[in-house]
Amino acid sequence: MFLLRFAAYSAIALGVAEAASAAPLRPSMVSTGAISAGRLIPLRGGSSMKRALSHENLGAEVQGHDDTLEQRIYAKDDTDEHRSLWHDLPLFEVDIGSGKPTGFVNFVCEIPKYTRKKFEIATKEPMNPIKQDEKKGQLRSFKKGDIYFNYGCFPRTWEDPDFVHPDVGVGGDNDPLDVCEIGLRQIKTCQVRPVKVLGVLCMIDEGEADWKVIAIDKEDPWADKLNDISDVEKLLPGTLDVVREWFRTYKVPDGKPENKFAFDEKFMDRAFCLTVMHETHRAWARLVKGNVEEEEAAKKEDKPAARKFTMKRNLSVPALDAMKQVEGSLLEDEARLTEAMNKAAIG
Repeated sequence: MFLLRFAAYSAIALGVAEAASAAPLRPSMVSTGAISAGRLIPLRGGSSMKRALSHENLGAEVQGHDDTLEQRIYAKDDTDEHRSLWHDLPLFEVDIGSGKPTGFVNFVCEIPKYTRKKFEIATKEPMNPIKQDEKKGQLRSFKKGDIYFNYGCFPRTWEDPDFVHPDVGVGGDNDPLDVCEIGLRQIKTCQVRPVKVLGVLCMIDEGEADWKVIAIDKEDPWADKLNDISDVEKLLPGTLDVVREWFRTYKVPDGKPENKFAFDEKFMDRAFCLTVMHETHRAWARLVKGNVEEEEAAKKEDKPAARKFTMKRNLSVPALDAMKQVEGSLLEDEARLTEAMNKAAIG
């Protein structure tokens, strides 16, 4: 029954997506930019993290041909500089005019709904472009079929393999925090949208904790009505079941067993989700700080940084000078999370 409900919900969504695709995109929204026709375009921006980014001043540049191992999709700001969607983009949306937080969270879309190519942020590459995942030289797609929701991650979060959640018993998966956006519109790869956080599901994937945040675009017609995970079950019955069943079985066509879930397969509420976001944001800050501390020590000894901390996880993170430029926005992310957690607890 829940599949029938979701099918009806999806039919409405397809109509909205088609209407959206027919309308011209604002300059602030993602566009393909200049395609490099197989040649690499030199990156501008290096490892610097400058002023805080907004979804309103971000575009995209595609380098390489479709369906090739070499293709990369880079984020670019309105000054034509390449930026990291993982490190440069604040966790919380900031109004580009006033500079004040809106209360919504920045969602980076990697895989649009109704598609199956497995795009992801390249956490091990400079500037962290989006690429299609590969295994043994072959591009990966979901053999299960098209995904039913927009799938991506939150910036400035990291699921630390060394952090074992007391209620889960295993460490993180070494990636940014995953997000399932359940709204009506189809969001494009590399597009950033402000979303409302509703809850979270904890999947256990090959012995690692792989949290899946449930969120909805702030401009979605359902956004005003959905404030917590219980609202989703009440107003959109079956939607959460579809999300859980997708993650349970999507690896089965590859010959792997079904995935398991913590908390008796229950979707945890918004307040709990905020604690997960808080921990993964702090883990990301520790990751970057570890890199900075190694660089500072190396400067004192006048030798190259060993980078043992980041090499341990084989990740690409900003350098010391970059971090000094964004210290203020890091503190703002932390303050916004604390504020949101307090409000959720009161509510």
